[in-house]
This record gives sequence, C-alpha cells and structure tokens, in this order.
Amino acid sequence: MAFEGMLEDPVVQKYLHELVGPKGMPVAAAPPDGEVTDEELAERLDLELNDVRRALFILYENDLATYRRVRDEDSGWLTYLWTFHYENVPANLHDEMDRLREALEERREYEMNNEFYLCEVDSIRFEFDEAMDFGFECPECGSPLEAMGNDEMVEAIDERLDALESELGIV
Repeated sequence: MAFEGMLEDPVVQKYLHELVGPKGMPVAAAPPDGEVTDEELAERLDLELNDVRRALFILYENDLATYRRVRDEDSGWLTYLWTFHYENVPANLHDEMDRLREALEERREYEMNNEFYLCEVDSIRFEFDEAMDFGFECPECGSPLEAMGNDEMVEAIDERLDALESELGIV
C-alpha cells in the first residue's frame, strides 16, 4: 500500500481516528515528509500544542511515529523532532484484526456455553444462574423471564469469524 494512497483508505482513516480521536486527526491525516517539531505541526495545522503532542505520543505508542531529541547548546532546551512511520499501518491493522478474532472466539464460546433468559418488557438478558436467583422474574419490572435462544447471535459471530479468518489468510 503506497503511503500517499494509504491515507485515502477509509479503513486506515477509521483506524487513525480511533487511535487519536477527532482533535488528533489533523495530525494523523497530514503527516509531513521528514522530521517536524510538535510546535511546527501545531502552527501549520492551527491546533493547540497539547492536542498535537497527545496525538504524536499516541502515534508513537502504536509504532507510527518516532522522535529524536536535540539539545540546544545555548539554552539547554530539548527539541523533539518527529518522523511518521505509516508503513507500519498494515501490520497494526492485521494485529487489530487478530485481536478482534480472538475476542469473537471468546464471545462465541461464552454464547455456546451459557443458557439465557430474557425480560421481553425491558429487553434485559440474564444468564441461567442470574435468572434462577431472581426466581425467573425481571428484577426491574417483575415480568417473567423467557428462555432465549441465541442461534442467530452465534451464526452472526461465525460469519464474522469466517470473514476475518479469510482476510487474515487463516484456513
């Protein structure tokens, strides 16, 4: 995925937005070539310096930016020069998909290994043990709890797992 075209991909945009949020998105969406200071970015993008710094550190924590420190010999002040590394985005997205797959597998196991009851009035779902503790009556409204099948939920999880595993190349 070419660096320039990568930022136009809606999946990449959503990923970056989830990382840095709306205030940090201008920083993430317009990475300059080469090194840049946080002050330069804040001025160029007309953003608060703290919002720029927050976004840069989040990108750093996710291996999408690095910095090097340079000390001014006269004042002793440190300047941080930031470089963006969006070539790591595909690997990060792959890792996110893998974590999602693991979470879906855990949820599927939970759905398969539990029996559920539903209050149809309040749309609250209870595990069997909870329903039994409440005498199979909703603790909110007193309505009887009805046995609830979750086959559709398991099917939806299976479909999502199949799609993710296909995308990840897992057979």
